[in-house]
Amino acid sequence: MRFVSRVCFNQIEPGQIQSFVAAITLLLIGLVTITLGNAAQTAVEKGASEDSWPQWRGPQGQGHAPTAVNVPRLWSENQNICWKTPVPGRGWSSPVIAGDQIWLTTAIESVLSEDLKKKRLEGNTNSQTLTVSGPISLRAICIDRASGKIVKEIECLHVDEPDPIHTLNSFASPTPILDADRGRLYCHFGTNGTACIDTTTETGHVVWRNQDQRIAHENGPGSTPVLFEDFLIFDCDGSDRQYVVALDTKTGTVAWKTDRSGTLNENPQLKKAYGTPLLLQIEGKQVLLSTGADWLYGYDPQTGRELWKMSYGVLGFSIVPRPVAAHGMLYVSTSFIQPELLGVRLGDGVAVPEIMWRVKKGAPTMPSPLVIGDELYMVSDKGVATCVDARSGEVRWSERLGGNFCSSPMFADGRIYVGNREGQVFVIEPGKTFVLEATNSLEGEVMATPAALDHSIYLRTDKAMYRIEKK
Repeated sequence: MRFVSRVCFNQIEPGQIQSFVAAITLLLIGLVTITLGNAAQTAVEKGASEDSWPQWRGPQGQGHAPTAVNVPRLWSENQNICWKTPVPGRGWSSPVIAGDQIWLTTAIESVLSEDLKKKRLEGNTNSQTLTVSGPISLRAICIDRASGKIVKEIECLHVDEPDPIHTLNSFASPTPILDADRGRLYCHFGTNGTACIDTTTETGHVVWRNQDQRIAHENGPGSTPVLFEDFLIFDCDGSDRQYVVALDTKTGTVAWKTDRSGTLNENPQLKKAYGTPLLLQIEGKQVLLSTGADWLYGYDPQTGRELWKMSYGVLGFSIVPRPVAAHGMLYVSTSFIQPELLGVRLGDGVAVPEIMWRVKKGAPTMPSPLVIGDELYMVSDKGVATCVDARSGEVRWSERLGGNFCSSPMFADGRIYVGNREGQVFVIEPGKTFVLEATNSLEGEVMATPAALDHSIYLRTDKAMYRIEKK
């Protein structure tokens, strides 16, 4: 752990360092194991180390910050801010971190005339309010972790005529994946393409690009990839076609591609999904869990072979939340009109899972759930926080936080952190009773999910990137 270059204002005594390193060593021997019944299930991620945040929702992709200690619970624009860096362009991707580098993506948009906007919308079947842009530059930005200075800005892709997107979305919403061991950053922009960046050079350069995975997702990019061995895997669920694809991380070429097999509604708008896969080991078998429209799928991540599929039993389109796993269960939030949270018994990874319970009130359509111990926590898009028993689905409590939510909650240093579009971040004490410990406000909207390493929280708003640390 290289504390010297990263500590902003606090000094750490040698004894504290030894205790901290010892604790982290115990936590991070091998991969973090999720005990599920009699089977040990482990999130399978490459490039994750004890001093990194390589992907959306942390090292295991489930919202836990295992190395965060003594992070702030109170802050404002004038309190406990180590640095604040304006970010050019527009993007909702969350930061990924390794060593001295923080990476995120953004889109530099250009303005179209009203006549051209109308022309671009001709034939569009989407009833949502859409943003229409001229040519866009899709970029990766590297920020120095100690100083907050932007040290690299690389154009990944240039798109002359990008498809319209939902007004709440951005052209750079999927979170990149950072493989620090190989010095690679994988930036995914949905139908507009995917790029691999060499992070080891002074200026950075694009190793490969793939712009062949075109789908009609209409609301814009939302699915974040997952890294497995030499594969970059992501969902492609458009109104026109639906499949899962793995790209070779060395070349960007397609390694495997599997069409969705589930029967879907005839309405094209009900065929879409914006899910992010979750990798688990189930009784020694590696399984890719993927949420498509109306169906949960299990795939072999090595070959793309479909192992099973399970119907949600209800309307299940435009799914955004990433599922989480614990206690032999997978927790899935469905649909965009009438969302339900499903508690799904996974079994041996080969047999079709079984839905054990449903929670119909308070289920989110965008924020992902969070499991801590025996409880599951979720925040609805309209700002209602709910805690349920993770095994039975029994509701423990439900309280209104206020505001509108897209960002997913994070568990760090014994507390839950979750931000809303109004720029507030709520700090909640986990437990069977509701305890709101703090409400913090920053300028701008919180659309991205925070990250936390060591003593710092890294938070992106629509205006800036913050490093939040006790002074």
